[in-house]
Amino acid sequence: MDINSVKELCVAIVDDEENIRETVSYALKKEGYITISFPDGATAWEAFRKKLPDLVVLDIIMPRMDGLELCRKLRSVSESLPLIFLTSKDEEFDRILGLEIGGDDYLCKPFSMRELIARIKVLFRRMSHQHEHTNDKDILSYGDLKLNLQCYTVQWKDKNIPLTVTEFMLLRSLIKYPGHVKTRDQLMKEAYPNNTYVSDRTIDSHIKRLRQKFVHIAPDYNDIETVYGIGYRYKVG
Repeated sequence: MDINSVKELCVAIVDDEENIRETVSYALKKEGYITISFPDGATAWEAFRKKLPDLVVLDIIMPRMDGLELCRKLRSVSESLPLIFLTSKDEEFDRILGLEIGGDDYLCKPFSMRELIARIKVLFRRMSHQHEHTNDKDILSYGDLKLNLQCYTVQWKDKNIPLTVTEFMLLRSLIKYPGHVKTRDQLMKEAYPNNTYVSDRTIDSHIKRLRQKFVHIAPDYNDIETVYGIGYRYKVG
């Protein structure tokens, strides 16, 4: 996939709010993407059964079929299709569940269009670099941990760790300066540079999922430390 040929890439927008569908579609078309829109999960699924888009932006709370159910159905036919959830600020449980069942990332409503477009480009870039040769300058390493800064992938002791874009950005921020404490505000700016609608709890949830994903691969992993009342740091040594 050549991310420079964005006109060949189709983004599906699935949301029951017409103004969101129209606004997102307009912004993506200005970037050169093809867009298709659906008002609910059931209508989208009927179309996706015939042909999958290249990326899906979907709301969680929708009539007929919600975003979580649509995500499950999509993951049953494709593990690699990029999925970005749009959620309300008070849908913490659904947001976490969405990532656990296969979402690549999420943004809280109201969201920055610039941020959404940036994350879409990152997901396409990650797909396009999956099988390309990696230069040393593209790798950020610390101990057994390796981050590919071009394709947004992570390895721990040569085992792949599937992270969302947000989780990747948080991990990158922590390992740039091992031992240094990063406040939640600093981590917010690293993970959501254009989004002011993020809470401390959201950062804590991301860190919790980061730890869980590493522990799943390495049960004794404990390198992301909590500094109570301040934030987090990556353990030295």
